Amino acid sequence: MVVSGPSGVGKSTVVRALLERMPYAWLSVSATTRPARPGEVDGVDYFFIDSRGFDAMIAAGDLLEWAEFAGNRYGTPRGPVGEHRAAGRPVILEIEVAGARQVRQAADDALLVFLAPPSWEILRARLLGRGTESQEAVAHRLAVAEQELAAREEFDEVVVNTEVPDTVETLVGFLT
Repeated sequence: MVVSGPSGVGKSTVVRALLERMPYAWLSVSATTRPARPGEVDGVDYFFIDSRGFDAMIAAGDLLEWAEFAGNRYGTPRGPVGEHRAAGRPVILEIEVAGARQVRQAADDALLVFLAPPSWEILRARLLGRGTESQEAVAHRLAVAEQELAAREEFDEVVVNTEVPDTVETLVGFLT
């Protein structure tokens, strides 16, 4: 199951709660070329690799999907996803809309779920309320969010994230 949607919609919060509800599910760990931040652990938060290693993964077809964001590349290693699927574990990918499109092409049996905000105003307030980014960065995220919201029809399911527990129950229903 791919969980996607615009920045600020609550993807990470929902996925974290989903994993608490379904501890036997597996969340894919992305590879990235960005440096680790304080407290991040290689192989747990991300697989931290250099540009040459990322290029090699692309060339070998080892990424299910990948994209560039803010000067760094991010991608989903294909091998672990296949291993967990073969073992019968529910697999969750929390990725951007562009990545979800690539997964659709690579794994047509994947369930693509779009998390939508209750309204544009609420999404805007969530992004502004974080207080972690400049106004320019928030404006950029809002512009991207507008494009991503227009892509919701490309997904198998659209879930409005009004209340996290309700959203999680809907996702549990998709996986069981």
